Amino acid sequence: MRISESTIGQTLSPLVKPPIAQEQLQRYAAASGDYNPIHLDPAAARSVGLDGVIAHGMLSMAFLGQFVNQQISDEPRARVERIKVRYAGMVRLGDTLTCEGKVTGRAEGATETAITLECWAQNQRGEPVTTAEAVVYVPRG
Repeated sequence: MRISESTIGQTLSPLVKPPIAQEQLQRYAAASGDYNPIHLDPAAARSVGLDGVIAHGMLSMAFLGQFVNQQISDEPRARVERIKVRYAGMVRLGDTLTCEGKVTGRAEGATETAITLECWAQNQRGEPVTTAEAVVYVPRG
């Protein structure tokens, strides 16, 4: 289904990310410059009271960005105008994240349609870890 044909309340195609691996966290640290040991070293994580390494919240936020872009991938002129993301809970090494969402708003303009999406990433236990609201603009014609 094309996002331009969506209706309010319609659910979006989910995006499942494979389990978060230590190697992935190392790549994220190198790309972002975030070398916080609780994200990279199990011993350091345990020393501050965590039962293991946690993934940086930015990783689940990035997954939601991928999810929104997946929704508009078949609309070459569509663009994400705004995305507000909120970190809601822990993401642990080994978690499988599923990004889901629905259409919550639609406004028809003279030359384009603004579509509001509510989306979230949840772990394999069904606990939301990150939430977002995005506004996508799709030109007409």
